[in-house]
Amino acid sequence: MARRDIRSLDVGMLRTFDALMRERSVSRAATRLFLSQPAVSASLNRLRETFDDPLFTRTAHGVQPTARATALAGQVERVLADLSAMLEPDDRFQPEHSQRIFRISGGDYASHLLLPRLANELVACGSRVRLYWETSSFLTLTERLRKGDFDVAVLPRLQPPSDCESALLYEDRYVVAVRRGHPTLGEAASLDDFCAAPHVFLGYGSSALDDLIDQVLARQGRQRSMSVAMTSFGQIVDLLAQTDHVAVMPLRVAARFDALLAVHPLPFELQGYRSVVCWNRRSNFDAGVLWLKDALLRIGREADTVPMPVPTSA
Repeated sequence: MARRDIRSLDVGMLRTFDALMRERSVSRAATRLFLSQPAVSASLNRLRETFDDPLFTRTAHGVQPTARATALAGQVERVLADLSAMLEPDDRFQPEHSQRIFRISGGDYASHLLLPRLANELVACGSRVRLYWETSSFLTLTERLRKGDFDVAVLPRLQPPSDCESALLYEDRYVVAVRRGHPTLGEAASLDDFCAAPHVFLGYGSSALDDLIDQVLARQGRQRSMSVAMTSFGQIVDLLAQTDHVAVMPLRVAARFDALLAVHPLPFELQGYRSVVCWNRRSNFDAGVLWLKDALLRIGREADTVPMPVPTSA
């Protein structure tokens, strides 16, 4: 095969290749790159011409890399990492001079706490940095960090994670949350009423919190009535406000909806939890990710000065 001129390849094409390798879908790659699908398709066509290979073939669920694309993937990732590092002067990330895309994963409360302030700061300094926030399953987050799907994740953890780097964002405790004027838990939450009420919980899959609560209750010969699983705290609060359901949730989250919810201490002992900012260990050499991590920690700690309401005593 004739040797090809390096001028037939540009950074945008390499970024398209990398996004397609990660997403296995033209539409999701376009979302990842903040581009239109036609733009990604056009870049893919140029890649095919340059490498004289289809690179990605269509399937019923997206695209599948060819053997040639699979062989190229590691090289492309290293080239992009080296280019990113080269563009950071003196190993310092300067958001006002960057057009980087950062991908963050976290729940809806973390988004409420961190994202508006971060977005405003970027606008204020004239940055062209773009942020992509996704609510993803906590069960797969550390693996997706390893794969590079996210730069940073904000996770609630009963114990600090051991499979990635992390730093404490804040500590919190769990409370019983019900609608104001609840007929049986309006003033306090007895163990009998807690177990009898229908429960709604955050259903990302298997939950360490719910497993722990059920174990605590089982040791006392008790069992909850698990009724509804939902994927965000906003949904849970909306349901609580219109029903007689009950939820165990962090005090900080419940405090955000103080006009709708009454909160009480749990009718049993349960350890508190930590919200941590996590990143993959390889990102310790990425000035941009380290800047993002530090910015999220700073914003979260500044917000930590807001006083929390005191739950009604049981």
